[in-house]
Order: sequence, then C-alpha cells, then structure tokens
Amino acid sequence: MIPAQAQSFQFSRIVVDGNQRVGDAAVLARAGIAPGQTLTAGQVNAARQNLENSGLFETVSVAAQGSTLLITVTEFPTINRISFEGNRRVDDEALSATVQSQERRVFSPAQAERDAGAIAEAYSTQGRVAARVTPRIIRRTDNRVDLVFEIFEGDVVEVERVSFVGNRVYSDRRLRRVLDTKQAGLFRLLIQSDTLVEDRIEFDKQVLSDFYSSRGYVDFRIVSSNAQLTEERDGFFLTFNVQEGQQFSFGEISVVSELPEVDGDAYQDLIRVRPGVIYSPTLVENEITRLERQGQREGVDFLRVEPRVIRNDRDLTLDVEFVISRGPRVFVERIDIEGNTTTLDRVIRRQFRIAEGDPFNPREIRDAAERIRALNYFGVADVNAREGSTPGQVVIDVDVEEQPTGSLNFGGAFSQDDGFGLLVSFTERNFLGRGQTLGFNFSTAEESEQYGITFIEPAFLGRDVAFGLNLQYSETDSSFANYDTESLVFRPSLTFPISERGRLQLNYSYLANEQLARETVVNGAIVQREIDVGEQVASSIGYTYTYDTREGGLNPNAGVLVEFSQDFSGLGGDAEFIRTRGRVVGQRLAFNEEVTLRASFEAGYLAWNGGTNRTVDRFVLGPNIIRGFEPGGIGPRDLNVPGDDPDPLGGNIFVAARFEAEFPLGLPEELGIRGGLFYDVGNLWDLDSVDLSGGNVVGEGGSFRHVIGFSILWDTAIGPLRLNFSNALKKEEFDREQSFDLTISTTF
Repeated sequence: MIPAQAQSFQFSRIVVDGNQRVGDAAVLARAGIAPGQTLTAGQVNAARQNLENSGLFETVSVAAQGSTLLITVTEFPTINRISFEGNRRVDDEALSATVQSQERRVFSPAQAERDAGAIAEAYSTQGRVAARVTPRIIRRTDNRVDLVFEIFEGDVVEVERVSFVGNRVYSDRRLRRVLDTKQAGLFRLLIQSDTLVEDRIEFDKQVLSDFYSSRGYVDFRIVSSNAQLTEERDGFFLTFNVQEGQQFSFGEISVVSELPEVDGDAYQDLIRVRPGVIYSPTLVENEITRLERQGQREGVDFLRVEPRVIRNDRDLTLDVEFVISRGPRVFVERIDIEGNTTTLDRVIRRQFRIAEGDPFNPREIRDAAERIRALNYFGVADVNAREGSTPGQVVIDVDVEEQPTGSLNFGGAFSQDDGFGLLVSFTERNFLGRGQTLGFNFSTAEESEQYGITFIEPAFLGRDVAFGLNLQYSETDSSFANYDTESLVFRPSLTFPISERGRLQLNYSYLANEQLARETVVNGAIVQREIDVGEQVASSIGYTYTYDTREGGLNPNAGVLVEFSQDFSGLGGDAEFIRTRGRVVGQRLAFNEEVTLRASFEAGYLAWNGGTNRTVDRFVLGPNIIRGFEPGGIGPRDLNVPGDDPDPLGGNIFVAARFEAEFPLGLPEELGIRGGLFYDVGNLWDLDSVDLSGGNVVGEGGSFRHVIGFSILWDTAIGPLRLNFSNALKKEEFDREQSFDLTISTTF
C-alpha cells in the first residue's frame, strides 16, 4: 500500500497586493513564508491565519497562480477622530483617559471592544451597572475612520438593602454603620455611597472583620457576600453571611526575656493591658511597640518582641506571652523616596523613627508607612524594604503619588442665636511641600462676623512639637446683650506630647476687646461703665493639658477626654487675672453599641486682680454649656435698666454637668434620624471685683438650674441637623428660657 503524501507547492515569486502602510517584507515576515520555500497546503493556510491574527489587516486572501503566490490584504484604517455620544454623567475628558485607542493610530476592533468594556466599568463604579457601550466606525477618505462610542448610561442601580445572616450579638443596624456601603436613603440623588462597587465591598469585608476582632471575636469570619439584583433590576440586595464565634478576653499576660541583658520583670511593669480586658489585636500591637521602644531607649540593638497566644476555650481567654529576643543583625542602608514632586523629603523622613545606619525593625517600618498615609498628602504611599548592597543591609523604598492638599470650602449655618451665616475658608495642609498648615477663614452671620488666619508647623525645629499661630478679628451684634463687641486675638502656641495620650500646649495670648454702645439702647450703670472703659488689652501666658482615650484606648466602646487650662494675664496690658477652666467628658456605647451614653462636667473660675472686670471678660453661658436658656440667659443680671431688657452680667465662677443618651428611634435607617434625651444642670455666679453701684443686681449668689429635654438628630445630605426641645425644671424668674433650639451646618 502506497502511503498518502500531502500536496506541496513551491512558489518562485510571492506578490503582496493592497498594502499601503505595511511593507512587503513585513507582510511576508508576519506570514512566516519566503519565496522559493516548499510549502504544504496547511502551511499556506497557516500563513493566511498569521496575517489575520496580526491585527493589521481587515481582510486577507491567499491564492496560488501557477508559480506565484498572491497575497491580497486590506489594511485596517487609521483612527481619524474618537468621540463619545450619549454621555451626560461622565464628561469626554474622563472617558478619553479610560480608552486605549488613540487618534492617528491603526484601528483595532478588539481594542475598541476592550475600550467599550472599560467605559462600561467606569459607569458601573458609579452604580450604573446597566450602562451599555457600543463602538461604531464612520468611514472617511484615505482609509480613515471616526471611532464613535455610543453610550447608554442607564439609571443608577442602588443598594436597596444591606442585611446580615448569622449575626447574634450585633444588630444589622449597628453593623451597617461600620460599612462604607450604605443603603439608598432619602437623599439618594446626592449620596454616592449607596451604589454597588465591588472594591468597596471588599473594603467592607475588611472593616467588618476589624470591627469584630477589635471586640474579641477572634474566630469571626465572613462566609460569603452576595449582591442580588431585584426583580425590577433597579436595585441590589447586599447580604453578608457571617459567623461571629465567641468573645475572648485577655487572660494571663507575661513578658519573657531570652536576652541576658534584658530584665523581663522590668518590662512586665510597662504592660498596660490587664486580664479581663476584651481581647484586641490592636492592643497587642500597642504593647509590642511600647516594649520595643523601651529597648531602643535602653540601647538594646535588634530587640524583637513576638507574642505567643495560648487559647483557653474553657474560660474564653487568651493568654499572651511577649517574648523578647534578638532579631537578625540587619541595618538600614538608606531610605529612598520617589514620587514626591511637591512634598519635601524631610517631611516624609520625619515619619520614620529610624535613620540610615540604625538597626532595621520591620514593625517600625510598618508604623512609619501608616504615619505617611495618615498625612493624607498622597493618593498612593507604598513603603517596602529590600536587600541592600550586602545581606546585612536593607534599603527602604518609599513610593508616593501626590494628591491635592488644598481645599476651598463654602459653608452655611443656622442657629437661633446667630441666625443664618456664611463661611468661606481656604486651607492648605501641605504649604509649599513643608507639611505646614496655612488657613484663612471668613464667617458672617446676622449677629457676628469673624476673620482669621491660622498657621501650624507640626515639627518645630525638627521635633515632635507643633508650633501654631492664630490671628482672629471678630465683631458681634449680640442678641443677648445691649451692646456690641469688637475683639482682636493674637495667639502663638507650642504643643507637644507628655505621655502616650496626653498633650500639653503652652501659649501666649494678646487680646484686645471692647464693648461698644448702641445708639438706640440705654444701658444700666454697670454695663455703661464697662463701655466707657473702651478698649482693654489682656496680655497673658497659659497652658492647656489634654488627655484623650476616646480613640485608640483600651476599650473601643468607651473613652474619656480631660482638659485643663489656665491663663495668667498681666504681662503688660490693662488686665490682670488668672482664668482657670476644666472639662471632663466620658462616652460609652451601650446595649450592643446601639445607644451612646455621654456625660460631661465643666467648670471655670476667674480670679481678677487688676483692670476693669467686664462682662466680656467673665463667663457667659450659652446652649453649648447648658441647654434650655438663651446665651446669657442665666446668671447675675442688672434689673435697673430702662425698658424690659435687663443686662446680663456674666459671672466669675460657673459649673455645669450634661448627661445625654442618643438612640435609634426605630425609623428606617436610610432617613438618618436618631433621638436623644438629655439632662443639664448648671450654675453661674460671683461678681467679685465688679463695681455694682447704681445697679439692681440679682443672681449674684447663684443657684442651680435643672433642664431636661429631647433631641432629634438628623444626618441630612447638607449637614447635621439638631433640634433640641427642652424644659427648665428649676430656674429663676429673671432667667431667659429657650425651649427650642435648632442648628445646622454644612460645607459645599
């Protein structure tokens, strides 16, 4: 039997026809054949397919004509113009940055389809998942085409409902507050976080896991997440299937040293977390950082702290043993910074607690990366370590991408005290790339005007000391007093940490203010004497101590703020006094974090030694201190005033306490409405060193006022709205009540 043989051809000549931009040699090279080569029928067909797959030709034909092989091609046209039709929500400039096809380049149908998909994806990130994009071409002369993307944008497909399956401890309402994705609400036309974005869902999974782990649920996991389109195809139902597990607390906490020069017992005394505290990985990281920094202060090189966690399922505790050991002897060769076209290198370098030549600490590098990102100067900030010139050295690469750091805000506010107001402010958080803050603000309301300049240097003289400079000028047409005021404040300050959560501010203040008479108002003798004084200058030095555990404390559901300040006036100027003020605020989330409980205590004392003690220098309480009364509505008053408007005189001493609870009202969450109950009690008294002759003063001895009330808090799209309805349980007959108070503010 004779075996079958494939038909073969040998062409002495290959002719290429129809090509204009691509040369004959390039066509033959892409076809993979050459003249004189013996070819089978399969090789001829493969040559045709090679040309079709090259992306250069619209049509390809290969025909044998005796000893000549004729290759006829039609080249793809060049793109004359790219345009978009039907787009209203996304402008042409943004879409042009999305597509890869370019004018005056060869048109590729495959690339045009990919570009159409990229445009559709851009719309889907805005919640328009029904968007359709069709690429079309319009033929022009000289083998050119116009590429047109016809866009049907469709409607926004919102997240109609976010729900959870498997959650027993925390309600859907509480967990929804954690997520970045929100349910479609009343102001859905203004809010973009209620659209379904895949990247946002992945972020939500991470923050949900962080939420549970910070509360001791170490076994928490997200089984699945599902986004289901509604039957009307106009919304999504987003469901997270979770397993919470059991809540664990810290058990026995110990420190073990494997280094002979390190005393583990001494480091044990540095541990802040105690047994019984709800377990949190963040608290473990904080303890590790504290121990390693202590080792650095003691000069122990390459000290490493690793936690060993022992699980006790019987009593739901986690024993943590911090092991101090010696890490590898690796040094930092250098820190390379790239991408900072505006920000100076030193602004980024000062976020590192180490420098070239120091021992390498991976944990410190991660902390530095977080500090760089927290600056919010960069859209992207990546910090990585790689091997240096020798195995014992590493190079730290910092790659950043600058983002705008300036902001121009226009805002509005309304309150019953000051009426409607306009706010205009400009702030540059990275002035000249130096990491400094420079701000200008102008605000005006029916009753007041204010102009100000603020400057902050966060690393004064290269240290963790913030230098601030504030200059403010204000005028008020007071609604609670029968006079106007005018003041100028110049206030430089230095702020620095003195403990892990405590900061101290030292400041100097130059305050020039005066009470101005109104033409149509007749004041009492006391206030008139204060007006006659004219401008009085107070030159003072002072300090403010702040201790704040509300964020990053041992308990994520509770925190406390303590503030204490004193100003000592008498360094020149006209007034001599000591003003002391203190405030303590405690806050806690209760009932599975559905209810916010808050209590605050505040007090002030003015000891006057020289100059004229005027109302503008004394304490005058407003609704921000005790609700239910007008500004200046409580405290001493001069009744010996013509007409029915006695002068409020303020006081040298005040105390106040506020207790409040905020809770859901059971209304649909998308409305953003919560309720609140409050109880305020306060007192304002003492007019020591005040000339009271010619007046009829009441309330100088003081008495406590008690107020209860109900609040409605509404997170609207234009700003937070708060309505307070109050009733004074105990008051004086000369007090000025204010049973309803409304405030709203926003920036746009």
